[in-house]
Amino acid sequence: MTTNLDMMEALQALAAEKGMSPETLMGALADALESAYKRMPGAYEYAWVTMDPDTGEMRVTAQELDEDGEPFGPEIDVTPDSDTLGRIAAQTFRQVMMQRLREVDREMKYEEYAGREGDIVTGIIQQSDSRYTLLDLGRVEALLPQAEQVPYERPAPNSRLKAYIVEVRKTAKGPQIVVSRTHPGLIKRLFELEVPEIADGVVEIKACAREPGHRTKIAVWSNDGNVDPVGACVGARGARVRMVVNELRGEKIDIVPFSADAPDFVAKALSPAKVKEVRIDEYEGRAEVIVPDYQLSLAIGKEGQNARLAARLTGWRVDIKSETQLAEEEAYASDEYAQGQWLPNAETGEMEWHPADGGPAMSAEQWAEGGPGGSGGIADVPDGEADVVPAATDGAPAPADALDVTAAIADPAEPAEAEAAGDDPGRTGGAGDPGPGPGPGGEG
Repeated sequence: MTTNLDMMEALQALAAEKGMSPETLMGALADALESAYKRMPGAYEYAWVTMDPDTGEMRVTAQELDEDGEPFGPEIDVTPDSDTLGRIAAQTFRQVMMQRLREVDREMKYEEYAGREGDIVTGIIQQSDSRYTLLDLGRVEALLPQAEQVPYERPAPNSRLKAYIVEVRKTAKGPQIVVSRTHPGLIKRLFELEVPEIADGVVEIKACAREPGHRTKIAVWSNDGNVDPVGACVGARGARVRMVVNELRGEKIDIVPFSADAPDFVAKALSPAKVKEVRIDEYEGRAEVIVPDYQLSLAIGKEGQNARLAARLTGWRVDIKSETQLAEEEAYASDEYAQGQWLPNAETGEMEWHPADGGPAMSAEQWAEGGPGGSGGIADVPDGEADVVPAATDGAPAPADALDVTAAIADPAEPAEAEAAGDDPGRTGGAGDPGPGPGPGGEG
């Protein structure tokens, strides 16, 4: 083939249109010519194509193959002219060329978005149904699955929407870009667009907790002592945060200052509620928060939303109590400690009840049954009456005085009636009987 400057100009124009480099198109053209040559009758089995990048001249070179399939002998120039190429070879050239162009285009699109996971994109809504929504990003389409959409958010078709790139998949039909509107990273990226201090690294978003469509809490920190992180994110008269809220279709955003001190951070995370005290239990990972009585509902939030978001933001399990609840618990705990306390057994490690009066320790089963060999839980026996109704052991009948007391409790009029009537054959061990009878059916 001879020099073809027109072809080089066409290649450069096509490269500019497709967003490719001329060298990439030249490689695709060489592959297409090689496939077309091998379709020609009498073509060499081992042949390759070279192309001059300056003049666009292409040449086909071939070699013979020995019995083992290895090339040998001199290299032969077998470049066909346009008349010799033939109809079938020309059709193959066109098909291979178009296929290579599509492959190169898909590869370039994938390379463009493969490194953008975690970035934010703006697309136009093209199609929406119950399963997914398609966003037109220009050269490619992004997939917004139903699971990544904010509940009850239904943007109108052809409207612009910002989304967070979650994953870029490589498929046979090109790159598949999966985006999200519920990912917490969307909040961070939106604030980066609106707050220059975050984009410059002066202010950092340390943590983010979000319930999409309802409320979001972010904790911000400033690397410059002269910059207020909360004020920088809010902006003059709330202008910056208002832009983010508008993009999120009215989702509420709480901005709190980050603190390395756990109690202080938990207290600020529960904003707008006012916290009186925070007690941290590092062993259980729990934060006990004490609030005034009138702040309890505000601290918990609607359906526990404020406390739930504060727990996610700080990483502590938040337990909120009012001052009245704390006082009642402490009073109950002090009264319980006066009766005794639960301590682990030194050998078995099982919890045992140790009475405050120095009595023998009891296991949980014995405590539930009312003590060693007893029946009925200790908690069910009122104070001062434990000696009035002793428990029966080994099937022996209870003492007479115990039976009198229980009978009196069951029916206060029964003893007086029994005395007036004389001996009652249905009772054993009554107040006028010195000893128990032989049995329930015995005589008094």
